Amino acid sequence: MTGTLHTRPVRDEHHSVGELVGQATEQLSRLVRQEIALARMEMAEKGRRAGRGGGMLGAAGALAYVGLIALAGAAVAALWLVLPVWAAALVVTGALFLIAGVLALVGRAQLRRAVPPKPEETLGSVRADVDEIRERAHR
Repeated sequence: MTGTLHTRPVRDEHHSVGELVGQATEQLSRLVRQEIALARMEMAEKGRRAGRGGGMLGAAGALAYVGLIALAGAAVAALWLVLPVWAAALVVTGALFLIAGVLALVGRAQLRRAVPPKPEETLGSVRADVDEIRERAHR
């Protein structure tokens, strides 16, 4: 949010330390409120997107589950032509458990690499604000 502070025109008169501290406190307070408002808006937008995406993924998962059940039935029926029905069902079940195990391992690895959700834009803005304040303090 650097550059969004409303600055007063510079006058040739000198301000007392109390006035300068008061202005700095007021500006810092306004800056913090603006950063909090930005973070709140950014996280709300991310939450809405995550909700929509999660709902769609849930629906896709439910349909895929039904499709997998139908596919398993078809695989058992196909193997039943060459094996006894119990053996065909056992082969298909073993294959499904094997696939589930691989997916679980890959999913767990992906979750471990995931970073916690945070308001990246706001954090960048706060860093820029802190850098600007430090730069001005050293002048």
